[in-house]
Amino acid sequence: MPEAREVVEARQHTNDKEYYEELVKTMPLLIEWANSEIRDNKDIVLNAVKVDGGALEFASDRLKDDKDVLLAAVSQAGWTACYASDRLKADKEVMITASKNDGQVLYFASSELRDDKDVVIAAVSQKSIILKYASLRLRKDKDVALAALKQSIKCKEYIDEELQKDEDIQNILNPKKEG
Repeated sequence: MPEAREVVEARQHTNDKEYYEELVKTMPLLIEWANSEIRDNKDIVLNAVKVDGGALEFASDRLKDDKDVLLAAVSQAGWTACYASDRLKADKEVMITASKNDGQVLYFASSELRDDKDVVIAAVSQKSIILKYASLRLRKDKDVALAALKQSIKCKEYIDEELQKDEDIQNILNPKKEG
């Protein structure tokens, strides 16, 4: 199967900085075909991830450790936190921003942030079953459990057994039928 015309053209311009400065504004994922110097250019990568956070995959390791670049990417597509450096996977602002777009990113968060109530609430409010990646301490926290249950009761199995007996939690899990 022949490659798309855009891919062929991008590959032909692999060393052309000016070409990629314009290209990423409309087809940011084609940065994949740029040379390493271009993929390490903060302005070009920043413009790419603002259009499609998925372009972060092709950024240099240095830029995957740049907080400005990460915040732009995860604001556009939360799941792209998976490409973050370990340092930024431990950054509360980055992970809360990402979690507000995709709670699943709690999976990629550092163990310290999996034990941070603000981060976990942001994540479970968006995707309740991600509670399974929260610390055991926070699975026993009523505020965290309520935030998760308000999103979906599918997370029930990840809430501490004793906490499931709480009256407010029971009212969500077993609502009284009117009538």
